[in-house]
Amino acid sequence: MLNSLVKVGSNTMVSRVLGFIRDLVFAHLFGASAATDAFFVAFKIPNFLRRLFAEGAFSVAFVPVLTEYKEKRGFSELKLFVDHVAGTLGVVVLAVTLLGVIGAPYLILVFAPGFIHETEKLLLASDMLRLTFPYLFFISLTALAGGILNAHNRFGVPAFTPVLLNLSMIACALWLSPLLQRPVVALAWGVLFAGIAQLLFQGPFLLQLKLLPRFRFAPKDAGVRRIGRLMLPALFGVSVTQINLLLDTLIASFLISGSISWLYYSDRLMEFPLGVLGVALGTVILPSLSRTHALESSEGFSQTIDWALRWALLLGMPAAVGLFVLSGPIISTLFQSKVFTAEDVALAQRSLMAYSLGLVSFILIKVLAPGYYARQDTRTPVRIAVIAMAANMGLNIILVFPLAHAGLALATTLSASLNAYLLWRGLCRQGVYLPQTGWPQLLLRVVAANCLLALALYWGGGALSEWTAAATWEKVWRLLGLVLCGTIVYVASLLLVGIRRYHFRGSTTA
Repeated sequence: MLNSLVKVGSNTMVSRVLGFIRDLVFAHLFGASAATDAFFVAFKIPNFLRRLFAEGAFSVAFVPVLTEYKEKRGFSELKLFVDHVAGTLGVVVLAVTLLGVIGAPYLILVFAPGFIHETEKLLLASDMLRLTFPYLFFISLTALAGGILNAHNRFGVPAFTPVLLNLSMIACALWLSPLLQRPVVALAWGVLFAGIAQLLFQGPFLLQLKLLPRFRFAPKDAGVRRIGRLMLPALFGVSVTQINLLLDTLIASFLISGSISWLYYSDRLMEFPLGVLGVALGTVILPSLSRTHALESSEGFSQTIDWALRWALLLGMPAAVGLFVLSGPIISTLFQSKVFTAEDVALAQRSLMAYSLGLVSFILIKVLAPGYYARQDTRTPVRIAVIAMAANMGLNIILVFPLAHAGLALATTLSASLNAYLLWRGLCRQGVYLPQTGWPQLLLRVVAANCLLALALYWGGGALSEWTAAATWEKVWRLLGLVLCGTIVYVASLLLVGIRRYHFRGSTTA
């Protein structure tokens, strides 16, 4: 599985790097303004539904059932099942897409009610949502294709596909925006073009597997109905983090202009390690967990979860430390410009620091949730998600007044930590996950190594004012130097405290 993790992680890293370049282009061309707030809301709505529905609930329901068909039935039954799922999914999502386009202004008011008193921002966001909402249709079918490929251990292609979104949006920002009366609308066109490109990109690889779907609407098919039953509760269980982030946007729409943008840029920076590690781990282990469950191998199931948790700890904790300590330097280096000022940097830093505290929890959710979905248990994560969501809503109200937008980020972090803990406790209580020996020692060693890393980065980082006053290339080289030195310090610290490779092979040796 390590090879698959590297493959998915490296392709995801390419996508995230391009995502950084994309956000850098956005920040330098458009800054943090009412127009960018309008776009980020118009983009967040279909993107939220994508994560909630297409790549969230649908994927975690589809892959275990597909794996069962693949392991226990013939190819003809598998192909017919794929055809039925594709046709039914296509019809349902097309209907949702049409409703979304027609009701765009009302959706904006639901997700950003603070726009109701700003007519120009509301109209701009509505116009852009009509362009971005069809992305949901194309990316849902792309998620179907990706699930098929992942179930056949073809992880690289689905992991590379998001690169096309970033390339499309960068191209439209640079070359289409100057041609439009409202330049920011070019970003919405970029989202639409990307959805089409991502779906077409998957086709040849499905053809190689002889599983290119023939769309057949069959809602009464047994496999389709089973996916539907699993999806309904999974809509909450798999994407509670995204719901919490959307609640942040809703409340932030009532705060000063720029608040949504500061949260967006902070979230994007957090999404880099979350995507490279958390999403990659979840993607790789779900087919494996589904397979071991279908073969009734409880020991293999538990060992897979344990292996993923160890890698989440080893790589997630230093990423969180780096984002927290270097939050200001990172934002200043990537986004500061004439339209994204030093004040914007300082304000975005606050929310990034709050988000970074929950990075390990966000990763753990990606690792632990498949432990339920692979067993086709979608009800337990729902109960946990409801608890976490209620906590997030209460914390939002408590923290937004003293901390403004940073309070919203901190509330999301705290609720994610609660979510991760409850998922872990549930797997242990059910006897599905039995931690291998050596965890207390391993945890202490990794924490000690990260303390040394934090001291090194804090000493080398300096004051934020030094970064906001420096030239761009000076900041770039200094930040790269800090990342390189931090990596060396962390690896050396791991060796110093006694961490070895066998700790992350699923070995029971401490």
